[in-house]
Amino acid sequence: MDKEKKILYSGMQATNTLTLGNYLGALKNWVKMHEEYECFFGVMDLHSLTVRQEPAEFRKNARSLYALYVAAGLDPEQNCVYYQSHVPTHAQLAWILNCFTYMGELSRMTQFKDKSQKHADNVNAGLFTYPVLMAADILLYQADVVPVGADQKQHLEICRDIAERFNAIYGDVFTIPEPYMGNTGARIMSLQDPDKKMSKSDENPNAAVMLLDDRDTIIRKFKRAVTDSDTAVRYDEEAKPGVSNLMTIYSCVTGKTMADIESEFAGKGYGDFKMAVGEAVADEMAPIQSRYKELMDDKTYIDGRIKENDEKAYYFSNKTLRKVHKKVGLTELIK
Repeated sequence: MDKEKKILYSGMQATNTLTLGNYLGALKNWVKMHEEYECFFGVMDLHSLTVRQEPAEFRKNARSLYALYVAAGLDPEQNCVYYQSHVPTHAQLAWILNCFTYMGELSRMTQFKDKSQKHADNVNAGLFTYPVLMAADILLYQADVVPVGADQKQHLEICRDIAERFNAIYGDVFTIPEPYMGNTGARIMSLQDPDKKMSKSDENPNAAVMLLDDRDTIIRKFKRAVTDSDTAVRYDEEAKPGVSNLMTIYSCVTGKTMADIESEFAGKGYGDFKMAVGEAVADEMAPIQSRYKELMDDKTYIDGRIKENDEKAYYFSNKTLRKVHKKVGLTELIK
C-alpha cells in the first residue's frame, strides 16, 4: 500500500445491472482515481439484502457488477476491487458502531423514509441501520475521501458523526472522511421524467439506459426521451430539463461543452439531436460490453482477482477492527 497516497473508498449495490447514470455519475470517474489515491471499491452485496433478493439472480448480479467494474476500466491490480460479503470485518465493525449510533440520528435519514414507503411490506432493521454498515465500510479502510452524490451526503455526515463520537471516547482510532471534491461526475436524470434521477429500479423500461443494453435498444430509448414543445437545443435546467439532461449525457461521452453542443445542433430538430446522443452513448458502451463478455467468459481470471482483492481488503480492514476491539475492551482472539 502506498503510504504517500490518501485512501479513497466507494462501491455500488449488487442489484440489477448498472445504468448509464451509474456509469457517468460515478464509475467513469473512478477509473483514473488510482493515480492520485489508494482506492478500495466494493461490490456492496450486504447492503443489497435490505430488499428481498432471488438468490441465484443475486449471485449472478454481483459477479456481473464485478465484471462491469473491470470492463469499465477499474484495473483490479491497481485498485482493490472486492466483495463486501467476503470480508467479515464489515459486519463485525457495523455491530460495534451500532452501539455508538443513536436511534434519533437514524430516524432522520431521508433514504430510510423513502425506502420505507417504497417497501412498506418489508421495513426491516437492516434498512434502518443501513447507514451504520456504510460507516463501517468507510472507516474500516481509514478512508480520507469518499465520492458522494447528493443522495448520499447525509450518510457521509452520519459516518463522520459516529467516527468523531468514537474518537472522542477512545482517541484517534478512525480517520474522519471528507467528501471527494474532484470531478464527481454528472447527475443523470430519467429519460422519461427528467425531474427524477435515472434509476435501475424504475418501472418504466424506457426511463433508464442500462450498460448492457444493445445498440438498437440504446438508440430507441433516446429517440423516446422526453423533451419539450420547443425545438431549440439549449441548456436550461429549469425551462428545458429533458433537453438539458440529454445535453449533459452527450457532453459526458463526447467531451463537448454545452456551447459546442448548442452550436452543433443550431437549426436542427430534436430528432437529429436524440439520434446523435443515442449513437454517441452506444459507441461509448461498445468496448465496455465487449470487454465485459470476455471477462464473464474468463472464470479463472475473475476468480483470481476476487480472491486476491478479498484478501487485501481483509488484511487492511482487520488492522482497524483489531484496534477497535482493543479500545472497547473486547478479549483478543487466542490463536
